[in-house]
Amino acid sequence: MFKKIVVWAFIGLIGGKALAQQPTVYNAADIRLQLHKLDTLGSVLYFAAHPDDENTRLLAFLAKGKLYRTGYMALTRGDGGQNLIGNEQAALLGLIRTQELLAARRTDGAEQFFSRANDFGFSKNPDETFTFWDRQQLLADAVWVIRNFQPDVIICRFPADSRAGHGHHTASAMIAAEAFTAAADPSRFPEQLQYVKPWQAKRLLWNTYNFNNRNAATDGEFTVNVGVFNPLLGKGFGEIAAQSRSMHKSQGFGVAATRGESFEYFQPIKGDAPKEGLLDGVNTGWSRVEGGAAIGKLVDKAISNYKDEDPAASVPTLMAIRKALLALPKGYWQQQKLKETEQLILACTGTWLEATSNLPTVVPGHEMTVNVQALNRSRVPMQLESVAIGDNKLAQGKSLDQDQPLNIPVKENIPQNTLTTQPYWLALPHPLGMYTITDQQLVGRPENVPPLQVTWKLTVDGEDLTVTRPIQYKHTDPVKGEIYQPLVVAPPITGNLDNRVIIFANGGTQPVTIKLAAHTDGVKGNVSLRLPKGFTVAPASIPFDLKSGDESQVTFNVTATATRSTNTVDTMTVVMNTGGQDYTQGITKINYDHIPDITLFPEATAKLVSVDLKHNGRHLGYIPGAGDMVAASLKAVGYDVTQLDEKDILGGHLQQYDAIIVGVRAYNMQPRMKFWQPALMEYVKNGGTMLVQYNTNGQLVTPEIGPYPFSLSNARVTDETAKVTVLHPENDALHYPNEITPADFDGWVQERGLYFTTNVDEHYTRLFAMHDKGESDLDGSTLVTRYGKGKYVYTSLDFFRELPAGVPGAYRLFVNLISTKQ
Repeated sequence: MFKKIVVWAFIGLIGGKALAQQPTVYNAADIRLQLHKLDTLGSVLYFAAHPDDENTRLLAFLAKGKLYRTGYMALTRGDGGQNLIGNEQAALLGLIRTQELLAARRTDGAEQFFSRANDFGFSKNPDETFTFWDRQQLLADAVWVIRNFQPDVIICRFPADSRAGHGHHTASAMIAAEAFTAAADPSRFPEQLQYVKPWQAKRLLWNTYNFNNRNAATDGEFTVNVGVFNPLLGKGFGEIAAQSRSMHKSQGFGVAATRGESFEYFQPIKGDAPKEGLLDGVNTGWSRVEGGAAIGKLVDKAISNYKDEDPAASVPTLMAIRKALLALPKGYWQQQKLKETEQLILACTGTWLEATSNLPTVVPGHEMTVNVQALNRSRVPMQLESVAIGDNKLAQGKSLDQDQPLNIPVKENIPQNTLTTQPYWLALPHPLGMYTITDQQLVGRPENVPPLQVTWKLTVDGEDLTVTRPIQYKHTDPVKGEIYQPLVVAPPITGNLDNRVIIFANGGTQPVTIKLAAHTDGVKGNVSLRLPKGFTVAPASIPFDLKSGDESQVTFNVTATATRSTNTVDTMTVVMNTGGQDYTQGITKINYDHIPDITLFPEATAKLVSVDLKHNGRHLGYIPGAGDMVAASLKAVGYDVTQLDEKDILGGHLQQYDAIIVGVRAYNMQPRMKFWQPALMEYVKNGGTMLVQYNTNGQLVTPEIGPYPFSLSNARVTDETAKVTVLHPENDALHYPNEITPADFDGWVQERGLYFTTNVDEHYTRLFAMHDKGESDLDGSTLVTRYGKGKYVYTSLDFFRELPAGVPGAYRLFVNLISTKQ
């Protein structure tokens, strides 16, 4: 009898598969392709900085054309980018972009890895980057991934110099070059060697590029035609690449497919240069493995005898391959090909295994209902020996006859120590630039190991096979049909604050509203607020008594004492006590159709911002932009904000608003701005105040953003502490209704501003100058002008980050910019 081997839900067939997706079903062409992959023993690791940096065409060609094991290591999860599909920023955006990468990998066939680097925003050079990133720690992470993945060839997206165009890009190439050597050195990061062994890749290449008008290709480079057509897939790799890249929806990277001949270019960085193929000098056949020649012959037999109309006929040969693999010493390719073989056995038999919950959320210490299903869709003899959740065996000794599904409904107590659903890299507080990860085995993983899993022990054609898969939530949507989503493990109760930033303008009292949600029955206790010094709350606590699915809204009144200093930021925490235990978590859900649902339980905290803030006018019109939370921030300081649409703008009623604000990138994203612009300019001309937030310099729907001409550049100031020089201290925007001082530029986050103006008409007043270290002053961050009877402001300062972050001075300056002294 063969020893038992764990099979992980087919993920090895397609690499980096999101764990909460419908179990994959393979057609006959897919299986044929995977049989050829079984005959290929080569691996390539692609290396860059962010989600969307990867060359999806090359990844698809390597993974599905050359059939190499292919991986993409992104140093970051893209937390510092802009979000074009919603208002999630920072870590929440990183979660979206992580899942977009996994969706891309499901398309192009590669696998996905990460370091612990946090994307802190645009960086102009690697020196600046490594002031935020711990270079040695990132090197250790890269070495860890290389030693685990054992790539024959490593390929960088970027060069290790200024041509990379972004400090993160350059840093990624520098780390890759160091890791190429360090991974092979047992004296480097020896603590890893209890799990892995040193590994030397054959060569390190730079995949040169031609985009954004920067052509890095040079004569004499090694070239590969990746624009070929794969008849088994029914697509060329340019078509697969477009589908893959178009998964990066939060970045607006949908692209058209390319078809026909297309070349990729490569320069050697370390190791010898390739002449015939990227893996020159690497044995990619079965003779690579000691004792593997006989297995290679069996694989050739499986390929030559494979019948598209009867994949199950290949099972005896696959079983023979498996037996031969088990007889080999344990090693990298032995384990990799054993996994692929067992997955092919399940694919050829059409075996369907799933474990689903009827509820989306479960709580440790409570009971859950699970339906476990097993189905053999072939004539191959199959027996279900046992099914277990953890150590609890649910059933055993069941025959799996062809096309006869076996359903086992189970009520299971969830262990009290089951971890709450929370991305492992967000589980602990972390400094800017680096996530805190204490478990070495988690490093590199794109997402958590599912805490609740089911194990099937099968006998297939007389041999033992063990399969482990996560429990998922399955339901039927009346529009979308059958839906699989991640099963969420929650605390018994969560509390969500209406506002995560509470502004105390000149002291006073603010209502704090909390939405309590029970995730199981019998949740009874009280909720209170943990406040810093200088604040009081009434009442001291509020009781709750909730059943599963119940929600309740409670309101406290928080008062800042009269002696409270202004322009300070403190933190408040919601504390919910039930069953003798305190819980301090809220719940955040992110739902987009192109990725699995994301749920996490961040601490239920809010910033208490004490600020000396005066207003002029209260009624604002707001034209939303991309990833924009500015309107909500303005409501938090007492403004009445109305979101404007076409009827409002073209209806001739704009003069009722004290100011109109245009959200970030609205002139890039909202095609109707072209037609609304005349009405908006007329509003200003007749005495209104209008403020436009930053836009990028590409794909503007109209070049006429303001009443007088100016252009947009790529210039930005990434140092959030950069000194700000006031160019026109007499301007009302610096005095009314708040007196702006240098202290108002303290405490800013991520950057000062981006896409500054240039070629500015003389009608505008430039308010500020600022610059990053070693650079010249930029004076295009904020323009102010009178137009007719009104005031127009264009600002590239990143208020869209500062206001949601609760930066006091940013509120004071923004209020001044939208106020007009009569």
